Amino acid sequence: MATIPSSAFICNNGGKTHFKFMRNRPLKGSRNSVMKPICAKQGVTSLEYRKLGDSDLNISEITMGTMTFGEQNTEKEAHEMLTYAFDRGINILDTAEMYPVPTRKETQGRTDLYVGSWLKSKPRDKVILATKVSGYGERLTYLRDNAKVVRVDAANIKDSVEKSLKRLSTDYIDLLQIHWPDRYVALFGEFTFNFLKWRPGVPFVEQLQAFQELIEEGKVRYIGVSNETSYGVMEFVHASKIEGLPKIVSIQNSYSLLARCRFEVDLVEVCHPKNCNIGLLAYSPLGGGSLSGKYLDLNSEIATKGRLNLFPGYMERYSKSIAKEATELYVQLAKKHGLTPVELALGFVRDQPFVTSSIIGATSLEQLKEDIDAFMITGPLPPDVVAGIAEIYSRYRDPATF
Repeated sequence: MATIPSSAFICNNGGKTHFKFMRNRPLKGSRNSVMKPICAKQGVTSLEYRKLGDSDLNISEITMGTMTFGEQNTEKEAHEMLTYAFDRGINILDTAEMYPVPTRKETQGRTDLYVGSWLKSKPRDKVILATKVSGYGERLTYLRDNAKVVRVDAANIKDSVEKSLKRLSTDYIDLLQIHWPDRYVALFGEFTFNFLKWRPGVPFVEQLQAFQELIEEGKVRYIGVSNETSYGVMEFVHASKIEGLPKIVSIQNSYSLLARCRFEVDLVEVCHPKNCNIGLLAYSPLGGGSLSGKYLDLNSEIATKGRLNLFPGYMERYSKSIAKEATELYVQLAKKHGLTPVELALGFVRDQPFVTSSIIGATSLEQLKEDIDAFMITGPLPPDVVAGIAEIYSRYRDPATF
């Protein structure tokens, strides 16, 4: 009888038993790190699965991002990509009430509709659905009825959830996140806090009380934050502890070779499993596509079709900063070691012990395949590659800032 390697598990698809092998790389350094095999299609390398913070959500190390659905992608294309991701073991997808991006009144909510129509043909309990309620916004008033400004108070939160549930054709949300804080924080390329922009925010307790009601009603399972700071995370954790309210289990922040300091300087300490145990869902691991290298030649066909060119002013932190200089060096480093730029960038984020899952979006099935393959097929980045990244980082610390 043949011996089954300890790194293999048996999966039965359609009556045919076959072996599937895990990548030979260590688990993340979290007390909640777990390896839970699921039956992906034959011949596909398996993903790792990890507990998200203190929740019971066992999520794949890749999260499917959807923000282009309804703007750059048709419903048919969206369904094809969602199915491809799901068949390869990705069990969590991320959307938001304001999607698609760039957000417009005419298209707002279309992403949810595409996700909802796809979800109807899938077992609901096998898909972890994450969405987001918008933060403070004076230009997003169309999200609410007769609103002068969007806030993160009880009325806004409840209205957002009811509308999201209807669009998504579901009766519950697995993870509801605050897209960005109600109070002022430095966001989206603004690196330092502007003392003069301070404004009073909705009390943290009031926000958590609204979430508690939704959880008790069975409409939301867990809550999280996004684009948040250490101050915000600690205030939410403190309020939940003192008042006996639901605790946030996740933080969805930008993290990549071009955006590291915000998390690595102190959020990593706050979110550490031994401290607050908040799981990081890293968005823009490719820096808005910049780290693929496709924008180095702005006249190339692939660059002209990219969203940084399609939507003037969008993510200017990557196009109007010294990020391009750093990207050139990372691309050269990847080529030197026989990697693609995508493999280097996604591998870097994947290998960080504090990353629970990387959010990957795509505008084509081919692009999605490249991203998933780059993430799953390559093992941990070798020491000489890690050393090369550290050398570049010593000269370009978060270059995508203004």
